[in-house]
Amino acid sequence: MQSVPSSPQNKRPLTRIQRLIGRYMLDSKHNKPSCYIECRADLTDLVKIRKQYCRAVSLRVSTNDFIICAIARAIEKYPLMASRITKDGKHLQITEDIGVGFAVAAPQGLVVPIVKKSTRAGLFEIATESEQLLAKARSNRLMPDDFDGANIVLSGLGMFGISSFIAISPPLACGIIAIGRIEDTAVPVDNEIVKRKIMSMTLTADQRIVNEFYAAAFLRYVIEQLESPKTLTGDF
Repeated sequence: MQSVPSSPQNKRPLTRIQRLIGRYMLDSKHNKPSCYIECRADLTDLVKIRKQYCRAVSLRVSTNDFIICAIARAIEKYPLMASRITKDGKHLQITEDIGVGFAVAAPQGLVVPIVKKSTRAGLFEIATESEQLLAKARSNRLMPDDFDGANIVLSGLGMFGISSFIAISPPLACGIIAIGRIEDTAVPVDNEIVKRKIMSMTLTADQRIVNEFYAAAFLRYVIEQLESPKTLTGDF
């Protein structure tokens, strides 16, 4: 195969954001041993109740908001997922205020704003804050504090028709959950084949902090809440 000669016209400089993200991801890939766990979530009930909940609270609440809320609740049950390794490498430091980040393809590049103190917030508050952060990201108005403090990050590519993928965890986060699109799937239920709305969820977790059993239990608890969405919405 003949190579294409390079020329100055084919070059363009990396942006500051691209250089920063590249450095962070390379550091994470080199220094963070990870385990990768995939599971599928049945979101049939969540899809139905989400529309009802949006109308009831007069707010656009996305599937991502449900997942962020479920992650925050799961971190309360599995607090090691809120840990970071200290600089001396000898201790785990569990953060007091839990932050869940979500990846956004903004004009300036991929950014990860953080929903702060998410364990203290309900679904409505999380949806409100994430909508504000999303608007700031798309208009390039995020401040440094908006990026700081992620324990777990959520990244989704379902809007591109991607069924599943594995994401690289940011250096300071314990892990990242990658979600695919919600797909109509034939599933056996009570000796019958029924159509359910299924979504893949893949957790990349730092094995210096948690082992695969702990990570699997955490992800399973996230999914259990999503499959019983009234645990997140309450009575509305």
